[in-house]
Amino acid sequence: MSSLTYDLTLAGLSVGSAAALTGVGLIVTYRATGVLNFAHGAIAMVCAYALRQCVVEWGWPLWAGAVVTLLILAPVMGVVLERFVFRPLSVLGGDPAQTLVASIGVFVLLVGAAALLWGQGARDDAPELVSAEDPWGQLAVVLVLAAGVGAVIRWTRFGRELRAVVDDRGLAVLGGIDADRVAAAGWAFGAFTAGLTGVLLAPFVRLDPYGLPLLVMEVVAVAVAARMRSLPVAVVVALGVGVGQSQLTRLHPSGRGEPLLQAVGANLFVVALLVACLALPRIGTRDGLPRTATARVPTPQGAWIVAVILFLIPLGFAGSDLHTSVQVPALGVVLLSLVVVTGRGGQISLGQAAYAGLGALFTALLAAGRFPGLPRLPELAALALAVVLVAPLGLLTGWPAITRRGLALALATFAVGVGVSRFVFAQPYATSGLSLDRPAGFEGDRAYYVLELTLLTLALLATHALRRGRTGRALAAMRDHESGASAAGVRVPALKLLAFVAGAALAALGGGMLGMGLRAFDPTAYDPVRGLLWFAAVVVLGADSTLGALTAAALLVGLDAGARGGFAAALVGVLAVLVGRFPGGPYEAVRRLRPRRAARLTATGLGGRRRLQRALRTAAPPTTDSGRRAAASGTPRQNQPPALHDADSAPPPPGPPAAGRAVLTTHHLQARYDGFTALDGVDLTVPPGRITAIIGPNGAGKTTLFHCLAGTVRPSRGRVRYGDRDITRLPAHARTRLGIARTFQQLAVFPTLTVAENVRVGAEQGRTTDPAAVDRALRLFALDGPLRDAPAADLPTGTLRRVELARALAGTPSVLLLDEPAAGLDTAEVTALARILRALAADGTALLVVEHDLDLVAGLADVVHVMTAGRVIASGPPADVLEALDARETAV
Repeated sequence: MSSLTYDLTLAGLSVGSAAALTGVGLIVTYRATGVLNFAHGAIAMVCAYALRQCVVEWGWPLWAGAVVTLLILAPVMGVVLERFVFRPLSVLGGDPAQTLVASIGVFVLLVGAAALLWGQGARDDAPELVSAEDPWGQLAVVLVLAAGVGAVIRWTRFGRELRAVVDDRGLAVLGGIDADRVAAAGWAFGAFTAGLTGVLLAPFVRLDPYGLPLLVMEVVAVAVAARMRSLPVAVVVALGVGVGQSQLTRLHPSGRGEPLLQAVGANLFVVALLVACLALPRIGTRDGLPRTATARVPTPQGAWIVAVILFLIPLGFAGSDLHTSVQVPALGVVLLSLVVVTGRGGQISLGQAAYAGLGALFTALLAAGRFPGLPRLPELAALALAVVLVAPLGLLTGWPAITRRGLALALATFAVGVGVSRFVFAQPYATSGLSLDRPAGFEGDRAYYVLELTLLTLALLATHALRRGRTGRALAAMRDHESGASAAGVRVPALKLLAFVAGAALAALGGGMLGMGLRAFDPTAYDPVRGLLWFAAVVVLGADSTLGALTAAALLVGLDAGARGGFAAALVGVLAVLVGRFPGGPYEAVRRLRPRRAARLTATGLGGRRRLQRALRTAAPPTTDSGRRAAASGTPRQNQPPALHDADSAPPPPGPPAAGRAVLTTHHLQARYDGFTALDGVDLTVPPGRITAIIGPNGAGKTTLFHCLAGTVRPSRGRVRYGDRDITRLPAHARTRLGIARTFQQLAVFPTLTVAENVRVGAEQGRTTDPAAVDRALRLFALDGPLRDAPAADLPTGTLRRVELARALAGTPSVLLLDEPAAGLDTAEVTALARILRALAADGTALLVVEHDLDLVAGLADVVHVMTAGRVIASGPPADVLEALDARETAV
């Protein structure tokens, strides 16, 4: 027994050593660049193939092949990726969503290229760099590398530069650090560890373009468990999981749970990935930022007509061509699920292949009468019930999405997809001997294709319903700026769940259709690598475009059928690598690259254009260079009417008298961040019908107090009350629906929506029932006329500030929290804004203003509170408080 334990421990140390190498490489790359390299496993696979090519195919000595592969090829791959893929993204702004898509694109590109070069079959003759009988050698390599990297990071100049770049890349560059050199070194070392991992693992697993990359990605759990920072933790976790997985092979349970327990023992790294991703939501928070967004590029006229014709053409096919075409509508429905979840909801979902596979599996089980507790059903009824059963399972990724964004959400959804693949699709009791027939009357390919077109049409209508109207605007608002959507009253958690449930239902429908088209349940058709390929294909062709999803389906099926396997993946990978330059998809790329020709108008057209320009100058702030310079300098514009309408000409919406409105108060409010006290016993009253201002130096606690009132930060002690109601634990959207609206210091608008749609979100999600509230808010802030239909993404900062104010006011709030409302406005706009705020206060609205412009505070506020070090140190009328501050500064 002791001998068996020792042997299993040695085997576990061998696997754990390879996993530790992966963790070390991922952490170093992440710390140097902020990028979680999803292509790590693909680089490992390419290096393993390259070593085999050198040694087995070309007959090189093992040492020569290892030198070329690990010391030349792998680092060069890392440097090339940093220089030509990720450095341009950082120059363009480093949008986390685009960076993640580019990383996945590199993964897909390398997988497709390997399939093209070496074929899709598994190889079992990979050369052994380190003998399996000597795991101590692998362990020694890992420990030496980890210790060396740790020493470099802690005690060398390069390590100090690395830590500086991680903390603040822009500041590090200003300090004279070559951040590009640091990033290139991090990528080179990360690629080296990836190559070493692949070379060590290849002799003991299947060497194929899909299996080895996925196996390496499963052990990302060790980097997640180390919080993407600690190399010792990553090594210890990797070795522990490796030994544990090896020891579990000694268990031989009996009964129905035997296959599942054996699967857990064989996939302990997958279990660790699930636990790490679901239990550590703070991983990758610096990637969880609101994504940059541009105005949605409309679908070209006639594109849908062309699409309909192209989808009808296969009805004239026969034989293998028609049989291949059957897969296109089914895959199109699957990809529509990503349009709902990612394109419209803005949620990263890398596990949609799992829901598609569950739809096919449940359909097959129901049609065969093998689903527990249910009788055998006809195929169409089985498909419908499978969709109903899978839809609630969308909560598997929906619940984590409530508290996760960016990288953390990507890892959680990927972990769920891998878990379903390993613990459901690979179980023999669910899949052995399982076949799937087509519905009665639709057995032939042509008849079944007609049925698929019908179901595809229904899926398109459902997707269209989720992209239009109140729900569509709320989804777009959540996608563009989650905090801003919550502040506008959007129930973000419920909306995320809706997006994932609807996405799971569509994916299940498409997966069931795909299974019936192939007349079998094939687990490999729904593996996690497929999910990454589908995600990349939808994003590069326009994530918010239903036509883009259908195009992606046709390309994936057509290219794989008409070319050598892997060509479609390689093409999608190339497009995904370039997505950072054209985030709006191919239509945006064509629009940017197409030369613009000057329009030629008739005399009547020229006269109409002059009249339109005069109307725009009257309704909107200037967008000329002189107007922007005047706004930036704070000087009033000459011979220009004020950008905002006077309060007398467009009064705010009527509300109850001030005596009947609730008072917003705080009682002994405290807030702490990592041991730092941001608020220390703050008592504040925001009465109706008054303008209350908060001033103080940076770091005084003003913003923290503002967030506690708005519901985006929960205080550690104290209470926030709205009238007689304790709202301390209410989320932001619930407070908005009570009548507490807010604006943001950093603009919180929804770029893909028009001006009117932005304001309508505030009215729909707030507490107003007045259908004229939107038009009234637009007129009040001079956003009516042609400007109302302009995309918010194309507007200057001052206009966007007015859009945000109009959206907050459209919900007829009783309390309005304004965080630096004058930022971005010129002098005339600030003067008009002050008149509007006074009119709102006279109507009974309670206003709280955080503002650095003391002149504005002096002329606007009724009461001023001065904060410093988390405390209110002075309160009173503006003249008295500001005079006391001036006297104190003079005395100092």
